[in-house]
Amino acid sequence: MNEMTVSNLECGLDDDTLHEECGVFGILGHDDATTLIALGLHALQHRGQEAAGIVSFDGRQFHTEKHMGLVGDHYTDPVTLAKLPGYIGIGHTRYSTTGEVALRNVQPLFAELEEGGIALAHNGNFTNGLTLRRQIIATGAICQSTSDTEVVLHLIARSRHASTADRFIDAIRQMEGGYAMIAMTRTKLIAARDPIGIRPLVMGDLNGKPIFCSETCALDIIGAKFVRDVKNGEVVICELQPDGSVTIDSRMPARPAPERPCLFEYVYFARPDSVVAGRSVYVARKNMGINLANEAPCEGDVVVPVPDGGTPAALGYAQASGIPFEYGIIRNHYVGRTFIEPTQQIRAFGVKLKHSANRAMIEGKRVILVDDSIVRGTTSLKIIQMIRDAGAKEVHIRVASPMIYHPDFYGIDTPDRDKLLANQYVDETAMAKYIGADSLAFLSIDGLYRAVGGEPRNADRPQFTDHYFTGEYPTRLLDKEGEKVGRKESMLAANG
Repeated sequence: MNEMTVSNLECGLDDDTLHEECGVFGILGHDDATTLIALGLHALQHRGQEAAGIVSFDGRQFHTEKHMGLVGDHYTDPVTLAKLPGYIGIGHTRYSTTGEVALRNVQPLFAELEEGGIALAHNGNFTNGLTLRRQIIATGAICQSTSDTEVVLHLIARSRHASTADRFIDAIRQMEGGYAMIAMTRTKLIAARDPIGIRPLVMGDLNGKPIFCSETCALDIIGAKFVRDVKNGEVVICELQPDGSVTIDSRMPARPAPERPCLFEYVYFARPDSVVAGRSVYVARKNMGINLANEAPCEGDVVVPVPDGGTPAALGYAQASGIPFEYGIIRNHYVGRTFIEPTQQIRAFGVKLKHSANRAMIEGKRVILVDDSIVRGTTSLKIIQMIRDAGAKEVHIRVASPMIYHPDFYGIDTPDRDKLLANQYVDETAMAKYIGADSLAFLSIDGLYRAVGGEPRNADRPQFTDHYFTGEYPTRLLDKEGEKVGRKESMLAANG
């Protein structure tokens, strides 16, 4: 689920990081479904801090609660939870990448259709969502949100198939891009994943009843058992029967294709304690640091992570290099977006509000800073200056992923291509000079592939979705191509 324009103020302290817009969680057949959903969303909070929503059904009617802000700000209140009775429900944490920042775009989205109510929660981006939206509006549709997810509701409503499940499948067959989606009706919980498995989605079990969620950490928090990953291109339909049992039907409406999970799930987005596509995220990140130390050795006195994303890689780098690991930067976890005031003077304190130098560990030392990625480079510049101000003799930065050259269109909010650091400077030496480092080095694409348990990258058969590093997009970008055509037509008209 998505958003097109986020101001610098809305980005707050995180305007130099990548954002992955959503986490989803659904459960069927539990009397305390809402409490379990709230706990699951809390575990998925890292996937979206802008807003959260829950829809439940109690056998008579649907109930909806949506709020801007964090899960813990709203869904720990017994009064709020009491408004969401039911034995089936789905929830969503949001960071928008298409659609305005507004309560009307907070998911799950709900609609009353001919055969009854249906709610949808979506992680990812449809690369043809705007194109389809224009088409359905042109035929008389009235859209209530600016989210691309609403297009799926309209397609379900327009389908000529008899059952809700078949209508849902008919709708997602028309969608392109990367997505993990959960839908619910009065008796069904439906999960779907895009044909090449860009976005993650797992299936769990709690006391014999099914759960679907974005990451395994959401199963762990409620004591549920991991069953398996939802397969790429699969639709899983779970239906509650009158006797309380659940039937599970798996369908594969998409043409079989090799799975290509998003590499940034391992680099940055997923929680370290999660398992994505059978691979431990923590182990993968530590391996990135080990490979980085072998590829880009550096003489130094201490290895310091840029918290929190760089910590596992820094441990791997220290282990492989034999250089001591220390927490040279301390992160303040209690700074939220609401702190930031709309003045440049206050925003200038951004890095210091979130990070403080641990002078005792870095003063007079050659510091090797390990970070998970560099986007614009503005945060790196400020952190390096902070380390120098604390008395470091040298500051070398090592990045546990390759240079980011290209924007994403599958659910990651990235800057325009010309604003990415890698496209502004000719090489690592020039980049290092800009951010104030004594040296700078990135992990190679092959080193990243090996870190997550793959073989060196084969350009003909890449195992992962890696376009941000390579420029090789795994699907059509219909909306993007439409923008280019539209701009060209506008220019021709203006020049005509």
